[in-house]
Amino acid sequence: SADGGRNLNLDSVLMGLPMSDPTAWATAMNNLGMAPMGMTGQPLLPDFDPALGMMTGIPPINPMMPGLGIVPPPIPPDMPAAKEIIHCKSCTLFPPNPHLPPPATRERPPGCKTVFVGGLPENATEQIIMEVFEQCGEVIAIRKSKKNFCHIRFAEEFMVDKALYLSGYRIRLGSSTDKKDTGRLHVDFAQARDDLYEWECKQRMLAREERHRRRLQEERFRPPSPPPVVHYSDHECSIVAEKLKDDTKFLEAIQTLLTWIERGEVNRRTANNFYSMIQSANSHVRRLVNEKAAHEKEMEEAKEKFKLALSGILVQFEQIVAVYHSASKQKAWDHFTKAQRKNISVWCKQAEEIRNIHNDELMGIRREEEMEMSDEEIEDPSEMKETEESALVSQVEALKEENDSLRWQLDAYRNEVELLKQEQGKASRDDDTTKEQQMKLLQQALQGMQKHLLKVQDEYKKREAELEKVREEKLKMETLLENLKEQESSTSRVCACSQEKECPVEKTLSNSPVKSEREVLLVGIISTFLHVHPFGASIEYICSYLQRLDSKICTAEVEVLMTRLQNTFRQELSGVGASLEKRWKFCGFDGLKMT
Repeated sequence: SADGGRNLNLDSVLMGLPMSDPTAWATAMNNLGMAPMGMTGQPLLPDFDPALGMMTGIPPINPMMPGLGIVPPPIPPDMPAAKEIIHCKSCTLFPPNPHLPPPATRERPPGCKTVFVGGLPENATEQIIMEVFEQCGEVIAIRKSKKNFCHIRFAEEFMVDKALYLSGYRIRLGSSTDKKDTGRLHVDFAQARDDLYEWECKQRMLAREERHRRRLQEERFRPPSPPPVVHYSDHECSIVAEKLKDDTKFLEAIQTLLTWIERGEVNRRTANNFYSMIQSANSHVRRLVNEKAAHEKEMEEAKEKFKLALSGILVQFEQIVAVYHSASKQKAWDHFTKAQRKNISVWCKQAEEIRNIHNDELMGIRREEEMEMSDEEIEDPSEMKETEESALVSQVEALKEENDSLRWQLDAYRNEVELLKQEQGKASRDDDTTKEQQMKLLQQALQGMQKHLLKVQDEYKKREAELEKVREEKLKMETLLENLKEQESSTSRVCACSQEKECPVEKTLSNSPVKSEREVLLVGIISTFLHVHPFGASIEYICSYLQRLDSKICTAEVEVLMTRLQNTFRQELSGVGASLEKRWKFCGFDGLKMT
């Protein structure tokens, strides 16, 4: 791209001058008036005549002429890059010292097409500048200053890299050696608003193209939109009603019906049509339920097949493991080589691991089947008890089966231990260590099985105790229900008698200032307390004493009760000034005399 490094490829019309060509190299040395020498110092052409200043038969080569490029092709790193003299009509450009470092440049602005050219001769004109730099490409504008510099704007960005190649060249106008006719060119990147604007426009155009490309790609991968739903009419309604009756076209028809209802097509005129369509849609509920039941049945059958197949595989694994164990016994084990014994032991371990995995999987399926419970809500407590009892019974049965299987495995391990003990005396010294390890492993397994068996037995006892508790609770519930029924019958008889007696009692309670038995108790306790304190006591003192007996008693309740009983309690003011205090006294004996 044009924004890349300084070394750019030139147009296909221009071709580079290879530095390995001795004729071109000699021509460049001849233009400088030097004896043609190779890179290693040997003379390239023996017939060079320094007096003539040029070689006979070889015309001077201008690298800016058609067919040659300004920028030479890349050369090996161990050879110095040599620039050549450039001849123009009005001036000559001499290259800088090849051993000097390349001239420094500023950071390239984005979309740069303008260069700064400094070090121009004082007598340089725009025509001469155009003559020099038009060989790099099409020049759009030249802005020359009075202080020996100018700005040149090219048509394309890659032309700027060609112009930078001329940085460091010494320029001489004609054959004059006057200072006003000589100078050293310095070419650098320049920042121009037009370049930045064109670059931003180009970036926006590329962004638009990218968005357009992405939009096309998204539209290509987007799923097709569903067909539009037709508007409601009597004809379309009859078509949808027929489709609703067909099982294959039901889904399409129900979507159309839903859209019509959401659009608000239902009114008094069309209500009957919509009701008939909804009724036909409701007729599919039974079909869907039957289909679901059929699929569930197929799934259960597949589960049963899988369980049967898995149990058959487990039986075969057990047979294979039994073969390995029988081959590991002393009668057959001594006849195998060490490599064969090793292979048999490895195969046995692998088969046992796979068998255990399949056995765990089968046990997990059985546990899932046992733990499946219905989601129906049970309201009757007696039914709840029955279901819990049945669940406990099933768990107890499962524990019994597991207990039996563990006992059988324990017997098998014991038999193996006894066989190993009998064959231990006959075993050779080489196999003593392996036998001891097997004995230890079997003992550990036996201990683990015994612990597991004890746990299972404890769980079994706990479950039996829970069953007994449930049965006792059931009997208690039954007795309670009978007692409640008897109490209901007795209370119904008493209600009639009690209703007649309640009327005068309620009248007396409503007229009395004491409304409950609790208040009667409070009056008695307060009377006793104030009788002990003949000079009276404050309400806070009384409540602090009552709260020791009942923490729920509040001051307001006590004060309201005492104000209601004016013949029993009396409030008096005692003290003077700041020490003024309200005290309650017991006046029950005085009130009895007055009444």
